[in-house]
Amino acid sequence: VHYRSILSLRSHIPITFHPLRPPWVIMNDGSSCHAYSRQPFIHDPIQANLGIAQLICLKMTKEGTPEEEARGKIFMLDSRGLLVKSRTNLTEHKLLFAKDMEPCTDLAEVVRRVKPSALIGAAAQPKTFTKEIIEEMSRNNERPVIFALSNPTSKSECSAEEAYKWSNNKAVFASGSPFPKYEQDGHVFEPGQGNNAYIFPAVALGVMCCGSVSIPDDLFLTAAERLSYLVSEKDLEVGRVYPHLSEIQEHSVAVAVAVIERAYELKLATVYPKPENLEEFVRSQLFNTDYPSFIPDTYDYSN
Repeated sequence: VHYRSILSLRSHIPITFHPLRPPWVIMNDGSSCHAYSRQPFIHDPIQANLGIAQLICLKMTKEGTPEEEARGKIFMLDSRGLLVKSRTNLTEHKLLFAKDMEPCTDLAEVVRRVKPSALIGAAAQPKTFTKEIIEEMSRNNERPVIFALSNPTSKSECSAEEAYKWSNNKAVFASGSPFPKYEQDGHVFEPGQGNNAYIFPAVALGVMCCGSVSIPDDLFLTAAERLSYLVSEKDLEVGRVYPHLSEIQEHSVAVAVAVIERAYELKLATVYPKPENLEEFVRSQLFNTDYPSFIPDTYDYSN
């Protein structure tokens, strides 16, 4: 989930013209959702959502934001409400994102207080993103980012149609479950699906090709960043912040090359000498399913 969120956040930049900087992330999980905003927030953080928060922090620190400031821009809400310092039931990982604020158990109220620019859900809590919340997001942002990443579809925080309709077509939407095209007022939207297939096979391919001794978060961040640049203008025109899945193999090669390059930079790779042409090297490792024929040769000996 975390790398998919980074990918989506990075991909929406050409649409909104916002850089990925400190005060813009909200997340909610574990009865939850996430949001990317001028102020960050996370609801009911479990491992996946904490991973999202940590990876977004990594991205922001790489862009020059001090780590403590980056964490301060991420707000999280769990099943007991907003993570605040006055709570006595927080784990060490949750404490990193606890805020010096009044307790609050209502997501809509947190959105009103924090005014996030993005909302990310990944806790399998259906219909968490209500009409009231999305309308509030739209009042506070020219292009509110709405990521309903839970699946299956029955667990999604909202549907693509709801996100577009309630935001008057302003939402930058991505989902964990597939949603059909949506048309309103002459606008046709083709929501992108945040699928593990974008990252896991490509990272695994890159790691295996270069013999990386470990797989730190930095490699997943590199993969997400590379994939975000594969989002085309055609994708963005229909509101899709992920590249089309029909091109998945080519995308995987490009991401694997980036992962390998980063692994060598971090001195994690063990395959030496480093291949001169990494793309050729990666392609040479792929299993080729193209055969001249599946039918074995036969011969007629009757004569």
